[in-house]
Amino acid sequence: MFVNKFSGLKKTLGPGILMAGAAIGVSHLVQSTRAGADYGFSLWWVLVLACATKYPFLEFGSRYAAASGENLLDGYKKLGKGAFPVYASITILTMFIILASLTLVTAGMAENLFDLNLSLLNWSVIILTSCILLVIFGKFSGIDKAMKIIMTVLLLLTVLAVAMVFRTNLPSQALALSPPSYITTAGIAFIIAFMGWMPIPIDASVWQSIWARERFKETGYQPTVKQALADFKIGFYGSALIGAFFFLLGYFVMFGKGSSFPSGSVAFSASLIEMYGQALGNWSRPFIALAAFVAMYSTTLAVVDIYPRVMMELANSHTRFKHKTELVPQKAKMIYWVFLFTVPVLAMVILYFFNGGFTRLIDFAVALSFLSSPVIAYYNIRLLTSKYTPKNAQPRKWYLVISWSFLIFLILFSLLYIYWTFMR
Repeated sequence: MFVNKFSGLKKTLGPGILMAGAAIGVSHLVQSTRAGADYGFSLWWVLVLACATKYPFLEFGSRYAAASGENLLDGYKKLGKGAFPVYASITILTMFIILASLTLVTAGMAENLFDLNLSLLNWSVIILTSCILLVIFGKFSGIDKAMKIIMTVLLLLTVLAVAMVFRTNLPSQALALSPPSYITTAGIAFIIAFMGWMPIPIDASVWQSIWARERFKETGYQPTVKQALADFKIGFYGSALIGAFFFLLGYFVMFGKGSSFPSGSVAFSASLIEMYGQALGNWSRPFIALAAFVAMYSTTLAVVDIYPRVMMELANSHTRFKHKTELVPQKAKMIYWVFLFTVPVLAMVILYFFNGGFTRLIDFAVALSFLSSPVIAYYNIRLLTSKYTPKNAQPRKWYLVISWSFLIFLILFSLLYIYWTFMR
């Protein structure tokens, strides 16, 4: 019995790790580190709250996929005229700018790590090209295996960095300092941005359900809801843990040192590595530089793969709902290939014409994702409590109460963002 359960879980594992790979990027490396560096331990509750309030809505993607054998887009189509076109619109409006912002940060990390004196634009071309090639030649199984290796390396490097910090007197120095107030214009703005992508936007629930379906096709194994949720939890808790590690690194290494992060991508990366090197010693520089690059590259790779899949599944779900049949395989593949190249190319166009600092691009991408979160969260609750989800897979009443409470919080926080940004 144990062997059968282990074998089933092994066949299920993958989508949760892919989600973690997509999650661990700007939110962790930039926002979590800045939270600890600028505000000490005083913003720990923001990290916890951001992860907790998004957990149910992200989890619903895995739950629905395992219970129904469909992805969330199929469910949205069944809900009526609202959910499906709203999600499609959100995706089309955000995917180019999100990939552009991720690639820009990854390019800065790459230049800092390899020091080849290349421009950010050149690095962006190299990064996106390598991601596309990995997707083409590795396909889903290749991406799945690569992400498992990347996430293992990232976790080991991050744990090593945190462990080495505790061998110094840096934690005691940081604990002795009083944190500044975050009840300021800059502080509230940062908290809103921190909440936006920590640990990942809620629209990733759809990504998770699509990856889960791809995993089903690859292995020929339909997991139970319990197994699917175990896979999700490994990815979610892993990404949350690494976010906490980067928060602690920022707090112990940088807090109270009188330094601030520059606004340029390469300069930010150099400043990040320099601060760690000064605090921990020169030995730490390659470890931190590699961990930073791996974190961002894993995110970029996952996003390069998922947006073409989303566009393909949008078309597929529409066909299944309207004509009761799948898209012709050749047509589905054509849609995937078109967007596999189109999304990176348009992201490069944005980077080419973008003249501002990289933090402004990130803040804009975060805002787009954050404001869409309550909408997607609402549709996920509706779908998981509808007749389209088997009764035995629907959330329990206490879990629904928590989910509705978190949805109300997300709505209120979105209104706060709108007020703080546009109406003050």
